[in-house]
Amino acid sequence: MTPETLESLNECREMVRDFARSEIAPHVREWDEKAHFPLDVLRRLGKLGLMGILIPEELGGAGLTYRHYVAILEELGAVEGGIALSVAAHNSLCTNHVFLFGIEEIRRRWVPRLASGEVIGAWGLTEPEAGSDSGATKTTAVRDSGGWVLNGTKNFITHAGAGGVAVAMARTQPGKDHHGISAFLVPLDIPGVTVGKHEDKIGMRISDTASLIFEDCRVGEDALLGNEGDGFIQAMVVLDGGRISIAALSVGIARGALDAAVAYAKQRRQFGKPIAAFQGIRFKLADMATHISAARLLTECAADEKDAGRKTTLISSQAKLYASEVAVNVAEEAVQILGGYGYCKDYPVEKFWRDSKLCTIGEGTSEIQRLVIARELIGE
Repeated sequence: MTPETLESLNECREMVRDFARSEIAPHVREWDEKAHFPLDVLRRLGKLGLMGILIPEELGGAGLTYRHYVAILEELGAVEGGIALSVAAHNSLCTNHVFLFGIEEIRRRWVPRLASGEVIGAWGLTEPEAGSDSGATKTTAVRDSGGWVLNGTKNFITHAGAGGVAVAMARTQPGKDHHGISAFLVPLDIPGVTVGKHEDKIGMRISDTASLIFEDCRVGEDALLGNEGDGFIQAMVVLDGGRISIAALSVGIARGALDAAVAYAKQRRQFGKPIAAFQGIRFKLADMATHISAARLLTECAADEKDAGRKTTLISSQAKLYASEVAVNVAEEAVQILGGYGYCKDYPVEKFWRDSKLCTIGEGTSEIQRLVIARELIGE
């Protein structure tokens, strides 16, 4: 990394840290309890260039690197995991998919609006019967009068309610398993699109999560992203970057939990001294910090590989697997260090704990990551 890049990275990190502490931190508990999605915060992040982090400047983006991207997500995740998740889903899933696979007209029409935060993006792969088994997609897209007609349901979709456009995977060729799936860009304000149930989640409560229902939803021929039948392949390419996002988010959540645990351990007194003086607590903090550092380095390595234009399937899954499980373990240890207070909402560690679990589930469960890693090693 050049000195210029390092300076830019540090400036970016400081900017996001200041924004998160001043504009997000004071509202975290209220938003979490109300499951309030702060759309205005995403609009302001858009003005800072953080809704189009990886998009070239000529398309309205910030033109930054994946190393900048993971630093941004860590800083947001250390304060509010739900906002970091929204930024990640918007950037790496929806916007990136349109940028990589949309025809030039579609890119020019939608990417600048997404990159500015004017339009919030959603990404629809998961269905009621197609989670880890995305080849079981049942949503269909049928050619009709110069366009396509979509029918089906997507669930657990980030920004289904707040979004303005979604990339949705649908089956265009029956009986062809993964190779019969195509990707479509669907404006969410057109006839035939309905927002279904909003999920009442235990964590990441401020992130807008709901189902999308397509009923005779008509889109134009140009809504097809890339070639017909390539939707699943495109999704796997997009997820390689998306998993780096979740790794960075996980590092942020873990760091937030550690910071809270250290602060508490230094001021909480038992037996006449701060509990940070006791070896049992010190060993916990040391292990937590070491695992976070390892997760951060693995995530940054994946980001470097992405910036170099190399295939990242293996290291993206490794980073996502390791960092997400570190986040869960560190957050749980933070709760343990705070004891009874760790189990109360007056302290932030219980929220880090709740938020962390989604990182082992979203964008491919830990079990799926282990399958991906093994397949890459074996060469399947």
